[in-house]
Amino acid sequence: MKPLPRPRPHGFTMIEIMVSIAILSLVVAAIYSSWTAILRASKVGLEAAAAAQRSRIALQTIEDSLTTAGLFVRNADYYGFLVENGSEATLSFVARLPKSFPRSGRFGDFDLRRLTFSVEQGEHNANDLVLRQQPLVMDLDEDEQNYPLVLARNVKEFAMELWDARVGDWVDEWQQTNQLPKLVKITLSLKHTDNRSAQSVEEVTRVIALTSSGVPPMFQSPMMPNAPGTPGVPGVPGVGLPGSGQPPVIPSPPSLNPQPRP
Repeated sequence: MKPLPRPRPHGFTMIEIMVSIAILSLVVAAIYSSWTAILRASKVGLEAAAAAQRSRIALQTIEDSLTTAGLFVRNADYYGFLVENGSEATLSFVARLPKSFPRSGRFGDFDLRRLTFSVEQGEHNANDLVLRQQPLVMDLDEDEQNYPLVLARNVKEFAMELWDARVGDWVDEWQQTNQLPKLVKITLSLKHTDNRSAQSVEEVTRVIALTSSGVPPMFQSPMMPNAPGTPGVPGVPGVGLPGSGQPPVIPSPPSLNPQPRP
């Protein structure tokens, strides 16, 4: 009798297993590289969006303060409008700020404050745009000096241009410190670095119109009690205001013995 043939064992050879492992490794590597590329792109996008948002918030803070800026010519030493461009750019002025302005809570009812925006060296040798505040005619306290409000990090450029009506053009120096410019152009550039050490720059430029102008000295002169022109007292035609350059004209009093009418 012929012996029955033995069934061959079912399985994979070593070569088949090695080929399968190689194919699986290639698939896993492709999935991992795609996933890391997605994560890297997402991180770069989030950093770019955060940089753009920081620059917009910083410019919005500057705009909110510039629109409430004020200056009294008689007290120009306290109200000077100071601008300095360069690597350590500085913008300093006095404004009457609302209660919603950042850090207003720590100053109480001192709404009239001097604001100083400056570029200073921060963490990792990067430049930061910081804001310091102090009530008018008061010294800068120690906490505000050492721990200013950081508006933006990794600042590449903080530049200011001001509209000079005398020359009809933009200037980067403001020598009329006892006057407020009509327009201020602010340019803020922020840079960020991804994992491949590639740098990208987010630049935002905004033109801000100042809604106020310097208060002339004539409006700061005290007036005599109950004098014409004092609030609540009707004015007299022909009477000049103090400081207006118009000589006062005193009207003649009415006659005590009026003539009878015919």
